[in-house]
Amino acid sequence: MNSLEVEPLSQPFDVVVRPPGSKSITNRALICAALARGTSTLEGALFAEDTEAMVRCLGALGVGIEAEESAQRLTVHGIRGVPPVDGAVLDAALSGTTSRFIAPVAALGRSTVVLDGAGPLRLRPMGEMFDALTAMGCVLVPLGDPGCLPVQIEAQGLAGGPIELRGDVSSQFLSGLLLAAPEMDAGLQVEMVSDLVSKPYVEMTLKVMQAFGAETTHGNFRRLSVEPTGYRAVNEFVVEPDASAASYFFAAAALLGGSVTIHGLGTDSLQGDLSFVDLLGRMGAQVIRSATSTQVVGTGSLHGIEVDMAEISDTAQTLAAIAPFADSPTRVTGIGFIRAKETDRIAAVVTELQRLGISAVEESDGFLIHPGVPNPGVVQTYRDHRMAMSFALVGLRSAGIQIADPACVAKTYPNFWNDLETLRGSDGK
Repeated sequence: MNSLEVEPLSQPFDVVVRPPGSKSITNRALICAALARGTSTLEGALFAEDTEAMVRCLGALGVGIEAEESAQRLTVHGIRGVPPVDGAVLDAALSGTTSRFIAPVAALGRSTVVLDGAGPLRLRPMGEMFDALTAMGCVLVPLGDPGCLPVQIEAQGLAGGPIELRGDVSSQFLSGLLLAAPEMDAGLQVEMVSDLVSKPYVEMTLKVMQAFGAETTHGNFRRLSVEPTGYRAVNEFVVEPDASAASYFFAAAALLGGSVTIHGLGTDSLQGDLSFVDLLGRMGAQVIRSATSTQVVGTGSLHGIEVDMAEISDTAQTLAAIAPFADSPTRVTGIGFIRAKETDRIAAVVTELQRLGISAVEESDGFLIHPGVPNPGVVQTYRDHRMAMSFALVGLRSAGIQIADPACVAKTYPNFWNDLETLRGSDGK
């Protein structure tokens, strides 16, 4: 496996960074547009492995999608709520969002399909989703370990109606069911029977659905309801830049005393992960927001913090990477569920920080990181794009940091390494 050494950055920078479109918004909008009546256009869409998996699966179900990567545009011809294809094999590759969003869509049809994914995705839990689909009339036949992929979906449409669902494993189960709900016979009424993790992602789901004409209520995210109205096409749906991807550049500004501005991520953003900049503010950075942009300016010092990151867990690794450079310890809690992501992210973060000589402690629902000076070393990334992008920050500050399997960033941010170079002054305001 090859590796990439990240060169430290010493000169000041003041740049505008242009991250790709939001993966989370792109995949949600793809589902809504696919089920809609008419043709929709997604502008600013993400082109990466996770969204390619969604496009591929929707295409296998009979959805016509035209991709213009140079224009970051997807044109989606809706299927009016019912997948017309029988016998399809849906390959979600490594995309958890694709597997959990496409299963209910496939169940809306009147056909039999197989849903599968690559090795690591077969280990990720799907049981809550499968139980809910079974309760609504879908027959699921496991083709591997129960509650995991691969699975055969014998669909006869979905009745919908009232269901109970746990929310402490992954919010993607709830989002997947909600996205299909406008096409269910009786809509959907969901009673949450445990605390909901990553609530901002569910709020994002509802807002994207509403943009495509869905009627929803969320009852403080304890009782959610969706009417069986179907979706209507949207002529031009604009996808925001990805706030999780932006976190690496905002963190770099805080870490190195630079300035990073990102347009298209303002106070009205759909993405909860943008609130990561509030944590940088607590650590000592200056945060400047407008309706259309966000800027982070480093002040030359970082302070350790204690924070529950349950609602913005995709940025926990970003925080971990800059925590050793703070003047006091940093403790992150509330993220036990990220052990079931691409890898056990808590264990991976702690293991790799320790490999670099940093005092880090794995806790049941998070980690504790002490200040220190990282030693040179090769950071293992566990096929996890966020490990690679987060630990690149360590390399911007400390010499001799190599990132194993740097190409894994293609899952969500194929151009990451090139964009990281903009901090060296190749692209400014």
